[in-house]
Amino acid sequence: MVQKSPGRRLKAQQTRDRMLDAAMKLFVEHGYGATTIESIAREAGVAVQTIYFSFGSKQQILKELIDVHIAGDEDPVPTLDRPQVVEALEEEDPRRQLRLQAHLTRLVFERVGPLLEVLRNAAATSGDGAELWEANKSQRTVVQRRFVESLEAKDALAKGLDVERAVDISHALLSPELFHLLVTERGWTPQEWEQWVYEGQCHHLIGPPA
Repeated sequence: MVQKSPGRRLKAQQTRDRMLDAAMKLFVEHGYGATTIESIAREAGVAVQTIYFSFGSKQQILKELIDVHIAGDEDPVPTLDRPQVVEALEEEDPRRQLRLQAHLTRLVFERVGPLLEVLRNAAATSGDGAELWEANKSQRTVVQRRFVESLEAKDALAKGLDVERAVDISHALLSPELFHLLVTERGWTPQEWEQWVYEGQCHHLIGPPA
């Protein structure tokens, strides 16, 4: 197999990045339905065939954008294995754990919030992307469960609160829908959202300080 030269690999990556940037711009500005492969190609300055060859479909472009923006990079490291998340889970102080969780979630939503809203609307209006949206919700539930289980292991959950209800509470408070409502629609700053979520998590999951 012929290996690409470093220069060709760099050029290919730059072209791929340009296509993703173009798709990001159009998805956020015009929505999923109004954005076509042709418009992405035109915005990126590439042939339509290049888009299809690189990604295969519009839905795959959106998936890759979401994956990269959730992680903040293109490294194939699962969320729960990332150093910042491991640090939060291993934090001995339950309130500090919740503080770190709210902060990390805010950083993720600042990067990916608009794309998740694009995906949610696409799933609701046309059904296109519904499977991807459900997968995203399931992934978020897995992450919330791991954080709740960490609190349980620290014997920090509020009296009478079971893991399932705690996961539901965390999933609701840390949802991209609520972030979009308060930050995008109601004008809260991301920092205000983070503080409110942190206080809500503390109140509902672990109760007042002893």
